[in-house]
Amino acid sequence: MQISAVRDAIADAARTVVLPAGIGRLVCTGYVPDAVTTPCFFVGEVEVTFDKAMARKLDELLFTCRVLAGRADDRASQRTIDALLSGAGPASLKAAIEKARGAPGEMALGGLADDLHLQRVQGYRWFEHGSSTYVGAELVIKVIGDGST
Repeated sequence: MQISAVRDAIADAARTVVLPAGIGRLVCTGYVPDAVTTPCFFVGEVEVTFDKAMARKLDELLFTCRVLAGRADDRASQRTIDALLSGAGPASLKAAIEKARGAPGEMALGGLADDLHLQRVQGYRWFEHGSSTYVGAELVIKVIGDGST
């Protein structure tokens, strides 16, 4: 799997969420941005486990992604994060990202991986990014695929 292509495909999948009226759209990127325009989703750190199957047939990528919202109104920002972290609904990152798994028997992320799964949310807290503080959370996404490509 090509890590850069997988990062971009995860961001593309996240971009399909529909936020509640008045919030705007979710800004998504496959990399950690220098500056944040909220609400924002980005793919951060990656852990790679090689050779989960013999002959380079399976690698596992574990991405830590972040979603951040502004501080103009603490309660409104937390409600935005809550909507994005919900397990279902138009603003659900889980639903949007896992839709990129494709239909049964299809490759995930447009053919880049065998499968993916948004495993958990962690670290719902205040984050320092650049010189600002945002309310947000981390999402851990597991991607598996052919290690020889």
